[in-house]
This record gives sequence, C-alpha cells and structure tokens, in this order.
Amino acid sequence: MHVVVNAAASADGKLSSRRREQIAISGEADFERVDRLRANSDAVVVGVGTVLADDPHLTVKDESLCNERLERGEPKQPARVVVDSKGRTPTDAAVLDDAAATYVCLSEAAPVDTRLELADRAELVTAGDERVDLLRAFAALESAGLKQIMVEGGGELIFSLFEAGLVDELRTFVGPKVIGGRDAPTLADGEGFVEAFPQLRLERLERLDEGALLCWTVEH
Repeated sequence: MHVVVNAAASADGKLSSRRREQIAISGEADFERVDRLRANSDAVVVGVGTVLADDPHLTVKDESLCNERLERGEPKQPARVVVDSKGRTPTDAAVLDDAAATYVCLSEAAPVDTRLELADRAELVTAGDERVDLLRAFAALESAGLKQIMVEGGGELIFSLFEAGLVDELRTFVGPKVIGGRDAPTLADGEGFVEAFPQLRLERLERLDEGALLCWTVEH
C-alpha cells in the first residue's frame, strides 16, 4: 500500500478557521491537480470530522479523468473511505451515495444500530476497541484491493496516520492566507509528537496559483 496525504493549508499552517468552516485556500490549478490525484488513487480517505464539517462527495469531477480510469479497467470513481471510530457518519452524507463504493472504518465502540444503518450504504471495516486501529483497518483495505491511497484530512486523522507510520508522501499546497486562531485545525493535530518526529525529504517545490506546492516523501 502507498499512502499519500494531500492537504491545502494557509501560510500559517491552518486547514480552516476556528469555526471549522470550509475555506477556499487554493485555486483552479490546484483543484485540477487534486482531481488528477484522486483519479490516480484506488481510494480517497477522510476522517469523520471532515464529513461532518464539509459533507464532501470525494469524487473525480473531470469526466475525461473518469474515462481514463475506465480505459485502465478501473471503476469510474475511486472508492471513498471514512475513518469513524464511534459511527458518527450521517446516513444522508454525500459520501454514502451510489456514485462510488464507500468503506466506513469503525471501532468496536460504534453502536450496533448505527452499524446496521451504515451497512446498508457502505462496506464496514471494524478494527480496534475504542478507536479505529489504523494499521488493521488499512491492512483490510489493502486486502480489498485498495493499494494507492489518497488521504484528504482532517488534521486528527493525518496525525494518527503519521503516528502509525502509514504515510509515504505528503503533498501540501500552501496558500496566500493567514487564518490564525489557537483552536483552528492544523495539518497534523492530535496529541502531537514530543520525540521521534517523522522526517520528511523535499522532492519538489513549485509555484501554483498564488501559493506553493511542496511534495515530500516520508523517511521510514
């Protein structure tokens, strides 16, 4: 499995404001880049916080990219994955529609009635007691044929993936905004590292829109 974390952050490293509302950080060129990255992935992954805040569809928008997937013998859309320890994904969430296959990763703490409701709309992956065990969950996804993984956030999930040693690449668009706020989400939230910090190697830096795209590989 190859895991690429992709995010757009403000110049001060925030994913959105303290209200956790979606903010346009990047422009058209970056939207096209993200769409192609989705099209080249087997699955697009987000945490439940992103689902609750933004209700994303997580599909490839460019029909020509969808056709390229079909020509490669792949499904028209990559699968969508929600990491949701307690089963908080709304049953009417856009990510649960029939545009693409969807997997919801739960822990044993998710209520039984919630599992039954979600099972009507998605494939369920259960791993971990109180929180999703990401190593086990991603191993199950890989067994299902999902090998090229794109992670779109949010900060809690991204930190947890780094903590689990699952991230292979980090691609960050840094946009021309300062958002500020001690409670605003950052690229990697969670508890934070105090030692054994993940080390990155810069592979590419380019100007894009009015910001910069930084592409890193993670040194394992």
